[in-house]
Amino acid sequence: MEGMNAADTTPGMPGMPDWEKRFRAPRVSLPDWAEDAPDRALFVSNATGTYELYAWDRATGSQRQVTDRPNGTTEGVLAPDGEAVWWFSDTDGDEFGIWMRQPFAGGADVPAVPGLAASYPAGLAIGRDGTAVVGRSTDEDGTTIHVVRPGQAPAEVYRHRESAGVGDLSHDGTLFAIEHTEHGDAMHSALRVLRPDGSVVAELDDTEGGTKELGLEVLGFPPVDGDTRLLVGHQRRGRWEPMIWDVASGEETALAVDLPGDVGAEWYPDGSALLVVHSFEARGELWHYDLASRELTRIETPAGSVSDATARPDHSIEYLWSSAAEPPQVRSTHGGAVLDPPGMKAPASVPVEDVWVEGPGGRVHALVQRPAGADGPLPTVFEIHGGPAWHDSDSFTAGPAAWVDHGYAVVRVNYRGSTGYGREWTDALKHRVGLIELEDIAAVREWAVASGLADPARLVLAGGSWGGYLTLLGLGVQPDAWALGLAAVPVADYVTAYHDEMEALKALDRTLLGGTPEEVPERFAASSPLTYVDAVRAPVYISAGVNDPRCPIRQVENYVDRLVARGAVHEVYRYDAGHGSLVVEERIKQVRMEIAFAERHLAGAGIRPEADAQPAGAA
Repeated sequence: MEGMNAADTTPGMPGMPDWEKRFRAPRVSLPDWAEDAPDRALFVSNATGTYELYAWDRATGSQRQVTDRPNGTTEGVLAPDGEAVWWFSDTDGDEFGIWMRQPFAGGADVPAVPGLAASYPAGLAIGRDGTAVVGRSTDEDGTTIHVVRPGQAPAEVYRHRESAGVGDLSHDGTLFAIEHTEHGDAMHSALRVLRPDGSVVAELDDTEGGTKELGLEVLGFPPVDGDTRLLVGHQRRGRWEPMIWDVASGEETALAVDLPGDVGAEWYPDGSALLVVHSFEARGELWHYDLASRELTRIETPAGSVSDATARPDHSIEYLWSSAAEPPQVRSTHGGAVLDPPGMKAPASVPVEDVWVEGPGGRVHALVQRPAGADGPLPTVFEIHGGPAWHDSDSFTAGPAAWVDHGYAVVRVNYRGSTGYGREWTDALKHRVGLIELEDIAAVREWAVASGLADPARLVLAGGSWGGYLTLLGLGVQPDAWALGLAAVPVADYVTAYHDEMEALKALDRTLLGGTPEEVPERFAASSPLTYVDAVRAPVYISAGVNDPRCPIRQVENYVDRLVARGAVHEVYRYDAGHGSLVVEERIKQVRMEIAFAERHLAGAGIRPEADAQPAGAA
């Protein structure tokens, strides 16, 4: 395929271990297609060794690389007519920059919105007449939203100190919807619908001014001119589910989608039905909801996780599927793979096992992978997900698979704060931030040891972002529980992190902890890894991006300085990127360093010490 040279990523392939192949194998995101030119699509791929945007003309089969930057690019939007690609240009992963525009067929990049200064992105919607609604976030101004008409200067139509973002623009361009948190609860948004001149059409606020913890989200306007219905996600029944809100009349229409777990939806291209995306107990599936008959019909997909899906004009469904054992594939309900990148294929891994453990706040769901045929007790990595409003699923992940190849069991815990288990489970972490998640992780740890899976002397606590934060916090709060810690891009000093992080995350932290560090110092102290650093006894490895706006480097250095002062066993790796890297070789380097750190500090840790030198399964 033109523009996707898989050979660039496969040096030394004959002797390459399987775990590296999983990172290097070319993969693609679900292609996003242009509303008025459905044969034109945009997707992300790592084919060159760095995740970049690609344009795909499905009619001709031609593909070309749109962006080419040292630290990669993943944020892009196709104009509805398919004539242009908008992509967000930051500096070395700092997430602060401007939107650029490039012709779909290729050509020079130009600033998409001259006159708008650099910012953090806060949503983008592009109209069929070329009008764009651009959301911006800065430390100085909070959130601003601008309407940009072709040939005209940007017009500011919204401004607020609290976080907000652009949701969607109606098909005829006469309305746009935003999510906002003017009430001060950054975890539960309210909705506002405006005209392009900034005048307000309708409001919907389930928080009732911030007094109730009920969120709303924009799922989209229908693809029909003059249609004033908005598809909305709500939490009124204790989970995410869709409804239709007519913003002109105020009428709200509940949908008969009685499925357990969280439910999202999007319109079919003709507006006749909804594609329902259902997430429950770490699995994902798809349903068709007919708006006329109110009939819900299952769309057959393999067992595992559907991480993204779209309805095409011919009513076929394209979706990105994987399982813990099987690498991701872009599939169609018409059969076969939609977009199959050339070159090396990612080796399979082992299936995931479901474990349910009674915890202090209810049953905790954990996902377990172990080397095929291996008997416990095993060295075990507790790989803790970030977010915190996210969840681990039965999907393909190269990192855990690498540990399995090296002889470790891997346990992933969907602690309180995780999504997919109801609103109360997600919201439970507030005010005892970090500590409540650690209680759930501890309950699963006890099960892992008691069941014979995990060797208590070779237990590794690991994670990135919020998972890295919980790793450092856990090493200090539970110093006897863990033999080793591996923290990537973590929150390490919560007070300094708050003052240095991007504005939208400041708002989230005020919601989680109930105020600023000056207003609730005791809560920040109780939840900060720095508070417990002197109790840390396990060797700790920390990796951090020097341009990270989410978990900034200064607060990591404060934590490291304390480790140095007491002579604690530790290693620190700093790299020139933001909140993680989009460069495949950098990702492999970091995993290799983490595994090597574990092998050095855990006596006899790996049961496959030659895993780096030969493919998994070799004698």
